[in-house]
Amino acid sequence: MLWSYLQGYMGRAYAVGMPPRSAQVLVGSFCFFSGQPEEALVRNIPPDFQEECLLMVPRQSAWQPLIEAVYAERASRIQRYAIKKEPWIFDREKLNNYAESIPEGYRLAPIDEKIYFETKKAEWSHDLTSQFSSYEQYRKYGLGIAALCGRELVAGASSYTVYDGGIEIQIDTQLKHRRKGLAAACGAKLILECLERGLYPSWDAHDRRSAALAEKLGYHVSHSYITYCVSFPKAPAQP
Repeated sequence: MLWSYLQGYMGRAYAVGMPPRSAQVLVGSFCFFSGQPEEALVRNIPPDFQEECLLMVPRQSAWQPLIEAVYAERASRIQRYAIKKEPWIFDREKLNNYAESIPEGYRLAPIDEKIYFETKKAEWSHDLTSQFSSYEQYRKYGLGIAALCGRELVAGASSYTVYDGGIEIQIDTQLKHRRKGLAAACGAKLILECLERGLYPSWDAHDRRSAALAEKLGYHVSHSYITYCVSFPKAPAQP
């Protein structure tokens, strides 16, 4: 995801010192820290940040006690899983079988303008397109596959972020439609679409379940790393 900022597609950055000794890069719901630990950066939450959880990723372990001290019980320590980037490992026949192995009554479709706006209507599907400010931007830079039950959007795989020559995959499924192979089908189809376009489908796993799905589709886990989910509860709606 850092490439999305460094190449000018998405995100913002802050630094301390000249030349910089500490840096903070924010892309979507992710916040990366690097360099010398700096409390001002750990406390730096943009006023327009609207998510309930900011995922803070310390590139050096020295940042960890500072994050824990600043946010205390609001900072939940979790393990994410980095996935190896191996452009040669995908089995297209196997991926095509997954894409076609969906239950009767479901179908896959590209995320077009209508589906793009459908993703905005529910919390579970929000992140499929959340980093794109308009459909025009998504159409130009993004790519996604939706699973539909009738006319209802029930699952999807999409570009959470983009960078030169690739995307970062986001997969979500509506709760009552899980365990039906929809995540694997959407993910497989999106990987195939990326390969056809010469894009690399990057994957970073939120948990072991996501890592297991990645491995099912042909990826290999590189290593785990510490992340903090820092909660920002939404204020109650005014009557």
